[in-house]
Amino acid sequence: MTAEGFLEGRRLQLARGVLLQCIMGGYPPARFYGSDDGDLALVADPKQIHRLPWSQQPRALAICDADELTGESSRLSTRGQLKAVVARYAALGLAPVVATELEFFVFAPNPDPTQPFQPPLGLDGRREDGQSAFSISSNNGLRPFFSEVYACMAALGLPRDTFMHEMGVSQFEINLLHGDPLLLADQTFLFKHLLKEVALKHGLTVVCMAKPLAHTPGSSMHIHQSVVEVDSGRNVFSDDAGDPTATFRHFIGGQQACLADFTALFAPNVNSYQRLCHPFASPNNACWSHDNRSAGLRIPASSPVARRVENRLPGADANPYLAIAASLAAGLYGIEHRLEPSAAIQGEFEVPDNLSLPCTLHAALERLKRSHLAKELFGTEFIEGYIASKTLELTSFFDEITPWERRVLAAQA
Repeated sequence: MTAEGFLEGRRLQLARGVLLQCIMGGYPPARFYGSDDGDLALVADPKQIHRLPWSQQPRALAICDADELTGESSRLSTRGQLKAVVARYAALGLAPVVATELEFFVFAPNPDPTQPFQPPLGLDGRREDGQSAFSISSNNGLRPFFSEVYACMAALGLPRDTFMHEMGVSQFEINLLHGDPLLLADQTFLFKHLLKEVALKHGLTVVCMAKPLAHTPGSSMHIHQSVVEVDSGRNVFSDDAGDPTATFRHFIGGQQACLADFTALFAPNVNSYQRLCHPFASPNNACWSHDNRSAGLRIPASSPVARRVENRLPGADANPYLAIAASLAAGLYGIEHRLEPSAAIQGEFEVPDNLSLPCTLHAALERLKRSHLAKELFGTEFIEGYIASKTLELTSFFDEITPWERRVLAAQA
């Protein structure tokens, strides 16, 4: 839209079906978004209008809500779903607080998708070979790229906590500062968009796939969660003596009760399960533990005021609005129904059958399809539409034969 049109308040409308468009560009049958495929109104959030600092031509980006023309939020909107979950907390005098940790890879351009990704050439003329985890070395030559990333984050008002080189080859992680869930979802979305745009300027490719490289750790989007009283700001996970509260236990109990049903919301792509099938620090379970990275729900070491639950299931490919909404909805379900968690686990452990999670997209969608709880919390329209879109993507994947199948199976017939 032109700047003039935007400033005049001209309404921008969008077909409802676009909210269910799959990643290949197609759509599920029209019955999932209204047979008429009528319009929605895109309503800009006045707090999320940003001049794009990486663009030479003046441009701005506005994060919008997708509202029905009657004024209410569309049930197909993931941002709307998150706002609804936060409102349910507010009705109880509570406010959730979240932070996201996003991992990503920086690669050289990859014009041929049949070839593996490669790290960029470093200043020494070599490509990183996996020996730079948590290193302060700058031989990868990415300092100009990250300098612009930091400058653009400052221009967009994205406060960063820590940045580090992660365990993978040319893999990095950013921790965003904790705050309001909707704000953190917006910031996570903006940061991913910023990364890809700035990378292109520097002749690089940023990839937020869950598992872009074989034999290498995948990329997560861990979600740290706590809940405070609106009036006092007190963390309800800790009592006056600094000990865990019943609300803390119930929140964990709700997460455990919902994670299996909601796995497809946290791990939305076929590739998501490549990360979860190699579960070093990427656990596909609903166990909980104090400071154990093998558990799907980790309680980081912290002071009582910062007591929180880290959901380690979502990958970097997850929709931040939907992943945060699903995780917070699960915790609230536990609080409302006073659910008790299992016993905490420590050290090496076997995952009980009742705490294991789906390990393929097909299994996760089948679990979501059978979930009355998911439809209760997010609405039948959203869940059935989401499943329909993801089923199209899964079918498209099965329409292709992979190099592994040709290499290994061709001689077995």
